[in-house]
Amino acid sequence: MPISLFPVTPGFAAEVGDIDLSQPLDAETLQSVREAFAAYAVLAFPSQNLTTEQHLAFASHFGPLETTVQLNMRHKKLRVREEIADIANLDAYGRVWRKDSRIRLFQMGNRLWHTDSSFKAPSGYASLLYARSVAPIGGHTEFADLRAAYDALPAAMKNRLRGLIAEHSLIYSRGKLGFTDFTPEEKVAFTPVLRPLVRRIPESGRDSLYIASHIGRIGGMEDAQTLALLAELIAHATQRQFVYTHRWRVGDLVMWDNRCTMHRGTDYEDTRWVRDMQRATTSDRIDAFGVQEQPSVVAADY
Repeated sequence: MPISLFPVTPGFAAEVGDIDLSQPLDAETLQSVREAFAAYAVLAFPSQNLTTEQHLAFASHFGPLETTVQLNMRHKKLRVREEIADIANLDAYGRVWRKDSRIRLFQMGNRLWHTDSSFKAPSGYASLLYARSVAPIGGHTEFADLRAAYDALPAAMKNRLRGLIAEHSLIYSRGKLGFTDFTPEEKVAFTPVLRPLVRRIPESGRDSLYIASHIGRIGGMEDAQTLALLAELIAHATQRQFVYTHRWRVGDLVMWDNRCTMHRGTDYEDTRWVRDMQRATTSDRIDAFGVQEQPSVVAADY
């Protein structure tokens, strides 16, 4: 069945119509979605009515399903299935979280520019976030096109970035917000992994920045140099011409390619209004270095 595409820009972010994700997709429809995803990197499917099983079934077309990082944390009790990353402002019992709750402080990292699961091995490929309830004000999601941002870099910067390798970890991104309360077990679970700053996307052949707030070190650089370069690259990549802002409606499902986008959530009154967002994420079969992903790639001395 053909799908309808309504691009936000000629090459980044599009809304998809004439598709019901609660139903099994035929091969032609799925191929059309794959082609649109390769071209636009962010796809929005409005007015969906999905069970958790239907959400996960659609996500599974795009690779192996991840399990939530909460399984590696001290607060292991889950409100939803372990294949779902719970992006809601609710505790395990469905109550709006307290301002000082540990999970809230940890989840504030979602408001930094990041990619999902760049700190994992295998790293993340597709994320599919589904809105079950939304805040009446705020709580949008911004997406940055790291392919277009790379294309727009000066030649001297492109040459500088080639071959640079960064360490990614949740410990680094949360540390930038002052969250350092990690148990010894969590520190082991979030051991940094190595990723290049530039990668090539196989489906399009385009080069892309691969940056995120999860970066804490870059090989061959002092910490201050790392932070300065990362800040410069994020500021460049998040200029208005590279960014799409999604204003959520109940029933929206938005999927994005973590290999060539960054995103962040915007502020809302998270101790007042319920915002129930649930994300499925799939693992990349080919790692950022262009080889079969291995589950043991961790940081080492440079």
